[in-house]
Amino acid sequence: MTVQIHDGNHWQTVCALTDLQPGRGVAVLLPEAGQVAQQVALFRSRGGELYAVDNLDPFSGAPVLSRGLLGSRGDRPTLTSPMYKQVYDLTDGRCLDEDTAPDGAPAVLRRWPVRVLPVEAAA
Repeated sequence: MTVQIHDGNHWQTVCALTDLQPGRGVAVLLPEAGQVAQQVALFRSRGGELYAVDNLDPFSGAPVLSRGLLGSRGDRPTLTSPMYKQVYDLTDGRCLDEDTAPDGAPAVLRRWPVRVLPVEAAA
């Protein structure tokens, strides 16, 4: 089984499903034609769900969200930043603790579509 992330134009194979440890994240580099590659934080929950969000922490400016902690608030899956501990809702990317980042931008992580395919279908 392979994991793919949609970069806005097409699906890119990023790793094998077995490369992802449940409850942990990894940083993935998505190359974009003619642009700077995007860093994406990819997670596999202990329940098997996959989530992909920007790896850049809006509050610290550091590419560290792949090292964050998965959890939940109520029935919502969450990601806690390893820097200043803001918590993000993984279903919509918004920060549950603050509405805006220090630069005044909305405190929302970009979410990336992610899917799993059999190896032969991903080729």
